[in-house]
Amino acid sequence: MRGSTVQAYILIQTEVGRNTDVANEISAIEGVTQADDVTGPYDVIVRAQADDVDAMGRLVVARIQRLQGIARTLTCPIVNI
Repeated sequence: MRGSTVQAYILIQTEVGRNTDVANEISAIEGVTQADDVTGPYDVIVRAQADDVDAMGRLVVARIQRLQGIARTLTCPIVNI
């Protein structure tokens, strides 16, 4: 898959106490390959893939950010240098 898709880490801040629910809901979304609860400044870290940058944007904005309990996201595309 490397080279044929866009991959990214999505760092998510959730409302207090919602991290597990958010991670579980996100893990069911097509294109999400991993969703983990973490500690630190972010509550959930997601790894996702999409066909191109526009599709990744749609995944984040239309699917992930619309879930209840999400306060903020930061998308970090993976680069292969």
